[in-house]
Amino acid sequence: MRNSPIFRAAVPLLACVLAAPAWAEPAVIYDMGGKFDKSFNEAAYTGIQRWSKETGKKYLEFEISNESQREQAVRRMAEKGASPIIGVGFSQASSIEKVAKEFPKLQFAIIDMVVDAPNVQSVVFKEQEGSFLVGVMASMASKTGKVGFVGGMDIPLIRKFECGYRQGALHANAKASVSANMTGTTGAAWNDPTRGGELAKAQFSQGVDVVFAAAGGTGVGVYQAAKDAGKLAIGVDSNQNHLQPGTMLTSMLKRVDVAVFNVAKAHKPGLMVLGLKEGGVDVALDEHNAKLVSADMKKKVDAAKADIISGKIKVADYMAENACKL
Repeated sequence: MRNSPIFRAAVPLLACVLAAPAWAEPAVIYDMGGKFDKSFNEAAYTGIQRWSKETGKKYLEFEISNESQREQAVRRMAEKGASPIIGVGFSQASSIEKVAKEFPKLQFAIIDMVVDAPNVQSVVFKEQEGSFLVGVMASMASKTGKVGFVGGMDIPLIRKFECGYRQGALHANAKASVSANMTGTTGAAWNDPTRGGELAKAQFSQGVDVVFAAAGGTGVGVYQAAKDAGKLAIGVDSNQNHLQPGTMLTSMLKRVDVAVFNVAKAHKPGLMVLGLKEGGVDVALDEHNAKLVSADMKKKVDAAKADIISGKIKVADYMAENACKL
Protein backbone atom coordinates (compact mmCIF):
# COMPACT_ATOMS: atom_id res chain seq x y z
CA MET A 1 0.00 0.00 0.00
CA ARG A 2 2.75 2.49 0.98
CA ASN A 3 4.51 1.86 -2.33
CA SER A 4 1.40 2.29 -4.43
CA PRO A 5 1.27 5.27 -6.84
CA ILE A 6 -1.90 6.51 -5.16
CA PHE A 7 -0.28 6.65 -1.71
CA ARG A 8 2.88 8.33 -3.03
CA ALA A 9 0.77 11.00 -4.74
CA ALA A 10 -1.40 11.54 -1.67
CA VAL A 11 1.46 12.18 0.76
CA PRO A 12 2.68 15.50 -0.71
CA LEU A 13 -0.90 16.59 -1.28
CA LEU A 14 -1.77 15.94 2.37
CA ALA A 15 1.36 17.77 3.52
CA CYS A 16 0.37 20.79 1.42
CA VAL A 17 -3.11 20.88 2.91
CA LEU A 18 -1.79 20.67 6.45
CA ALA A 19 0.76 23.40 5.77
CA ALA A 20 -1.75 25.99 4.57
CA PRO A 21 -5.34 24.94 5.34
CA ALA A 22 -7.75 26.64 2.97
CA TRP A 23 -10.37 26.77 5.70
CA ALA A 24 -8.25 28.71 8.21
CA GLU A 25 -10.05 31.57 9.94
CA PRO A 26 -8.42 35.01 10.13
CA ALA A 27 -7.90 36.59 13.53
CA VAL A 28 -7.87 40.23 14.58
CA ILE A 29 -6.12 41.36 17.75
CA TYR A 30 -7.25 44.84 18.81
CA ASP A 31 -4.92 47.03 20.83
CA MET A 32 -5.47 49.14 23.93
CA GLY A 33 -8.60 51.27 23.90
CA GLY A 34 -11.01 48.48 23.02
CA LYS A 35 -12.77 47.23 19.90
CA PHE A 36 -15.44 49.93 20.15
CA ASP A 37 -13.17 52.95 20.69
CA LYS A 38 -15.08 54.80 17.92
CA SER A 39 -11.71 55.29 16.25
CA PHE A 40 -8.71 53.14 15.25
CA ASN A 41 -9.70 49.75 16.66
CA GLU A 42 -13.30 50.16 15.58
CA ALA A 43 -12.15 50.82 12.02
CA ALA A 44 -10.37 47.46 12.09
CA TYR A 45 -13.54 45.83 13.42
CA THR A 46 -15.55 47.38 10.59
CA GLY A 47 -13.10 45.93 8.07
CA ILE A 48 -13.17 42.38 9.39
CA GLN A 49 -16.95 42.54 9.74
CA ARG A 50 -17.23 43.53 6.09
CA TRP A 51 -15.02 40.59 5.14
CA SER A 52 -17.15 38.22 7.20
CA LYS A 53 -20.41 39.44 5.68
CA GLU A 54 -19.10 39.25 2.13
CA THR A 55 -17.56 35.81 2.48
CA GLY A 56 -19.99 34.27 4.96
CA LYS A 57 -17.01 33.06 6.97
CA LYS A 58 -16.15 33.46 10.64
CA TYR A 59 -13.12 35.02 12.28
CA LEU A 60 -11.43 35.10 15.66
CA GLU A 61 -10.75 38.24 17.69
CA PHE A 62 -9.24 39.41 20.95
CA GLU A 63 -9.17 42.76 22.75
CA ILE A 64 -5.94 43.66 24.56
CA SER A 65 -6.57 45.08 28.04
CA ASN A 66 -2.93 45.22 29.19
CA GLU A 67 0.42 45.18 27.42
CA SER A 68 1.42 41.73 28.65
CA GLN A 69 -1.42 40.13 26.68
CA ARG A 70 -0.16 41.03 23.21
CA GLU A 71 2.25 38.15 22.65
CA GLN A 72 -0.02 35.70 24.45
CA ALA A 73 -2.93 36.62 22.19
CA VAL A 74 -0.92 36.31 18.99
CA ARG A 75 0.50 32.92 20.02
CA ARG A 76 -2.91 31.64 21.10
CA MET A 77 -4.35 32.50 17.70
CA ALA A 78 -1.42 30.82 15.97
CA GLU A 79 -1.86 27.67 18.03
CA LYS A 80 -5.49 27.60 16.90
CA GLY A 81 -4.30 27.73 13.31
CA ALA A 82 -5.77 31.13 12.54
CA SER A 83 -4.44 32.76 9.38
CA PRO A 84 -3.86 35.56 8.66
CA ILE A 85 -3.39 36.88 12.19
CA ILE A 86 -3.75 40.67 12.09
CA GLY A 87 -2.19 42.79 14.82
CA VAL A 88 -3.89 46.19 15.02
CA GLY A 89 -1.46 48.90 16.08
CA PHE A 90 2.30 49.51 16.10
CA SER A 91 2.65 48.14 19.64
CA GLN A 92 1.99 44.61 18.41
CA ALA A 93 4.92 44.56 16.01
CA SER A 94 7.37 42.75 18.28
CA SER A 95 4.79 40.08 19.15
CA ILE A 96 3.88 39.55 15.50
CA GLU A 97 7.56 39.32 14.54
CA LYS A 98 8.37 36.78 17.25
CA VAL A 99 5.37 34.50 16.75
CA ALA A 100 5.58 34.68 12.95
CA LYS A 101 9.04 33.12 13.17
CA GLU A 102 7.68 30.32 15.33
CA PHE A 103 4.83 29.60 12.90
CA PRO A 104 6.38 30.12 9.43
CA LYS A 105 3.53 28.35 7.63
CA LEU A 106 0.90 30.77 8.95
CA GLN A 107 0.26 34.27 7.64
CA PHE A 108 0.50 37.39 9.80
CA ALA A 109 -0.08 41.12 9.32
CA ILE A 110 0.68 44.28 11.26
CA ILE A 111 -1.10 47.62 10.94
CA ASP A 112 0.94 50.82 11.50
CA MET A 113 4.39 49.24 11.68
CA VAL A 114 6.80 47.32 9.49
CA VAL A 115 7.87 43.76 10.26
CA ASP A 116 10.31 42.31 7.75
CA ALA A 117 9.46 38.62 7.56
CA PRO A 118 8.47 36.34 4.64
CA ASN A 119 5.05 35.53 6.11
CA VAL A 120 4.13 39.03 7.36
CA GLN A 121 2.27 41.78 5.54
CA SER A 122 2.92 45.29 6.88
CA VAL A 123 0.45 48.11 6.27
CA VAL A 124 1.35 51.73 7.00
CA PHE A 125 -0.32 55.01 6.09
CA LYS A 126 0.65 58.50 5.00
CA GLU A 127 -1.17 60.10 7.92
CA GLN A 128 0.54 63.39 7.20
CA GLU A 129 -1.40 63.75 3.92
CA GLY A 130 -4.85 63.37 5.45
CA SER A 131 -3.83 65.54 8.39
CA PHE A 132 -2.68 68.25 5.98
CA LEU A 133 -6.21 68.40 4.53
CA VAL A 134 -7.92 68.74 7.92
CA GLY A 135 -5.34 71.38 8.82
CA VAL A 136 -6.47 73.37 5.79
CA MET A 137 -10.08 73.04 6.92
CA ALA A 138 -9.25 74.00 10.51
CA SER A 139 -7.50 77.21 9.45
CA MET A 140 -10.29 78.19 7.11
CA ALA A 141 -12.95 77.54 9.77
CA SER A 142 -11.09 79.32 12.57
CA LYS A 143 -12.21 82.82 13.47
CA THR A 144 -9.24 83.49 15.74
CA GLY A 145 -6.46 82.09 13.56
CA LYS A 146 -5.61 79.70 16.39
CA VAL A 147 -6.09 75.96 15.97
CA GLY A 148 -5.21 73.08 18.28
CA PHE A 149 -4.10 69.46 18.31
CA VAL A 150 -4.57 66.84 21.04
CA GLY A 151 -2.60 63.65 20.56
CA GLY A 152 -2.86 60.37 22.42
CA MET A 153 0.37 58.60 23.34
CA ASP A 154 3.40 60.76 22.64
CA ILE A 155 5.07 58.70 19.91
CA PRO A 156 6.49 59.53 16.46
CA LEU A 157 3.36 58.18 14.75
CA ILE A 158 1.13 60.72 16.47
CA ARG A 159 3.66 63.48 15.89
CA LYS A 160 3.23 62.52 12.23
CA PHE A 161 -0.44 63.53 12.45
CA GLU A 162 0.48 66.77 14.20
CA CYS A 163 3.17 67.62 11.67
CA GLY A 164 0.84 67.16 8.69
CA TYR A 165 -1.90 69.14 10.44
CA ARG A 166 0.47 72.01 11.17
CA GLN A 167 1.61 72.14 7.53
CA GLY A 168 -1.98 72.20 6.27
CA ALA A 169 -3.01 74.93 8.70
CA LEU A 170 -0.14 77.12 7.61
CA HIS A 171 -0.80 76.36 3.94
CA ALA A 172 -4.29 77.85 4.31
CA ASN A 173 -3.19 80.70 6.60
CA ALA A 174 0.50 81.55 6.85
CA LYS A 175 -0.21 83.46 10.07
CA ALA A 176 -2.06 80.60 11.79
CA SER A 177 -1.02 79.57 15.30
CA VAL A 178 -1.02 75.84 16.13
CA SER A 179 -1.10 74.62 19.75
CA ALA A 180 -0.38 70.96 20.49
CA ASN A 181 -0.55 68.70 23.55
CA MET A 182 -0.11 64.97 24.06
CA THR A 183 -2.22 63.01 26.53
CA GLY A 184 0.49 60.76 27.96
CA THR A 185 3.42 58.41 27.38
CA THR A 186 1.77 55.03 28.02
CA GLY A 187 -0.99 53.00 26.39
CA ALA A 188 -3.49 54.51 28.83
CA ALA A 189 -3.31 57.72 26.77
CA TRP A 190 -5.57 56.12 24.15
CA ASN A 191 -8.51 55.84 26.51
CA ASP A 192 -8.57 58.90 28.78
CA PRO A 193 -11.45 61.14 27.67
CA THR A 194 -11.30 63.15 30.90
CA ARG A 195 -7.73 64.20 30.25
CA GLY A 196 -8.55 64.83 26.59
CA GLY A 197 -11.32 67.20 27.63
CA GLU A 198 -9.00 69.04 30.03
CA LEU A 199 -6.36 69.56 27.33
CA ALA A 200 -8.97 70.85 24.88
CA LYS A 201 -10.39 73.28 27.46
CA ALA A 202 -6.90 74.61 28.15
CA GLN A 203 -6.39 75.28 24.46
CA PHE A 204 -9.79 76.96 24.16
CA SER A 205 -8.85 79.28 27.01
CA GLN A 206 -5.88 80.42 24.91
CA GLY A 207 -8.06 81.35 21.94
CA VAL A 208 -8.08 78.09 19.99
CA ASP A 209 -11.45 77.54 18.34
CA VAL A 210 -10.82 74.37 16.27
CA VAL A 211 -9.08 71.28 17.71
CA PHE A 212 -7.98 68.06 15.98
CA ALA A 213 -7.79 64.96 18.19
CA ALA A 214 -5.62 62.01 17.17
CA ALA A 215 -6.02 60.12 20.41
CA GLY A 216 -8.24 57.07 20.03
CA GLY A 217 -10.95 56.89 22.70
CA THR A 218 -9.48 59.96 24.41
CA GLY A 219 -10.85 62.02 21.54
CA VAL A 220 -14.40 61.54 22.81
CA GLY A 221 -13.58 63.88 25.69
CA VAL A 222 -12.12 66.44 23.29
CA TYR A 223 -15.28 66.45 21.19
CA GLN A 224 -17.50 66.84 24.25
CA ALA A 225 -15.39 69.76 25.47
CA ALA A 226 -15.66 71.41 22.05
CA LYS A 227 -19.42 71.03 22.07
CA ASP A 228 -19.70 72.46 25.59
CA ALA A 229 -17.53 75.45 24.64
CA GLY A 230 -19.23 76.10 21.31
CA LYS A 231 -16.01 75.33 19.42
CA LEU A 232 -15.22 72.98 16.53
CA ALA A 233 -13.47 69.61 16.65
CA ILE A 234 -11.98 67.21 14.11
CA GLY A 235 -12.20 63.43 14.47
CA VAL A 236 -9.71 60.77 13.41
CA ASP A 237 -9.37 57.31 11.86
CA SER A 238 -13.09 56.46 11.59
CA ASN A 239 -15.75 58.94 10.44
CA GLN A 240 -16.66 60.52 13.79
CA ASN A 241 -18.80 63.35 12.38
CA HIS A 242 -21.93 61.80 13.86
CA LEU A 243 -20.63 61.87 17.44
CA GLN A 244 -21.28 65.58 17.96
CA PRO A 245 -23.20 66.92 14.91
CA GLY A 246 -22.70 70.65 14.54
CA THR A 247 -19.41 70.45 16.43
CA MET A 248 -17.43 68.07 14.22
CA LEU A 249 -15.91 70.05 11.34
CA THR A 250 -14.73 66.80 9.76
CA SER A 251 -12.77 63.60 10.50
CA MET A 252 -9.40 62.57 9.13
CA LEU A 253 -10.14 59.16 7.69
CA LYS A 254 -7.46 56.54 8.04
CA ARG A 255 -8.81 53.53 6.22
CA VAL A 256 -7.77 50.83 8.65
CA ASP A 257 -11.04 49.13 7.69
CA VAL A 258 -9.90 48.86 4.07
CA ALA A 259 -6.48 47.58 5.14
CA VAL A 260 -7.92 44.84 7.38
CA PHE A 261 -10.48 43.83 4.75
CA ASN A 262 -7.81 43.55 2.05
CA VAL A 263 -5.44 41.57 4.26
CA ALA A 264 -8.18 39.10 5.25
CA LYS A 265 -9.27 38.76 1.64
CA ALA A 266 -5.86 38.35 0.05
CA HIS A 267 -2.78 38.33 2.27
CA LYS A 268 0.31 39.59 0.44
CA PRO A 269 3.62 39.46 2.32
CA GLY A 270 5.62 42.67 2.14
CA LEU A 271 4.94 46.36 2.64
CA MET A 272 1.81 48.28 1.66
CA VAL A 273 1.79 52.09 2.00
CA LEU A 274 -1.57 53.85 1.76
CA GLY A 275 -1.87 57.59 1.17
CA LEU A 276 -4.28 59.90 -0.64
CA LYS A 277 -3.43 58.41 -4.03
CA GLU A 278 -4.22 54.89 -2.80
CA GLY A 279 -7.40 55.93 -0.98
CA GLY A 280 -5.81 55.17 2.37
CA VAL A 281 -6.51 58.59 3.95
CA ASP A 282 -9.08 61.31 3.30
CA VAL A 283 -11.48 63.76 4.94
CA ALA A 284 -15.07 62.91 5.87
CA LEU A 285 -17.83 64.93 4.23
CA ASP A 286 -21.43 63.93 4.98
CA GLU A 287 -24.79 65.20 6.18
CA HIS A 288 -23.44 65.77 9.69
CA ASN A 289 -20.91 68.43 8.70
CA ALA A 290 -22.45 69.73 5.46
CA LYS A 291 -23.41 73.06 7.06
CA LEU A 292 -19.92 73.58 8.45
CA VAL A 293 -18.00 73.03 5.22
CA SER A 294 -18.27 76.02 2.87
CA ALA A 295 -17.91 75.80 -0.89
CA ASP A 296 -14.62 77.69 -0.66
CA MET A 297 -13.34 75.27 1.97
CA LYS A 298 -14.22 72.25 -0.15
CA LYS A 299 -12.63 73.85 -3.21
CA LYS A 300 -9.42 74.53 -1.27
CA VAL A 301 -9.33 70.96 0.08
CA ASP A 302 -9.95 69.42 -3.33
CA ALA A 303 -7.16 71.54 -4.82
CA ALA A 304 -4.75 70.55 -2.04
CA LYS A 305 -5.67 66.89 -2.45
CA ALA A 306 -5.01 67.03 -6.20
CA ASP A 307 -1.70 68.80 -5.65
CA ILE A 308 -0.55 66.26 -3.05
CA ILE A 309 -1.44 63.36 -5.32
CA SER A 310 0.35 64.97 -8.28
CA GLY A 311 3.39 65.79 -6.18
CA LYS A 312 3.02 69.55 -6.50
CA ILE A 313 2.58 69.75 -2.74
CA LYS A 314 5.01 67.58 -0.81
CA VAL A 315 3.84 67.00 2.75
CA ALA A 316 6.81 66.42 5.02
CA ASP A 317 6.76 63.15 6.98
CA TYR A 318 7.78 63.69 10.62
CA MET A 319 9.14 60.15 10.89
CA ALA A 320 11.07 60.14 7.64
CA GLU A 321 12.31 63.70 7.33
CA ASN A 322 12.65 64.97 10.89
CA ALA A 323 10.09 67.65 9.98
CA CYS A 324 8.20 69.76 12.53
CA LYS A 325 10.60 68.86 15.32
CA LEU A 326 11.26 71.70 17.74
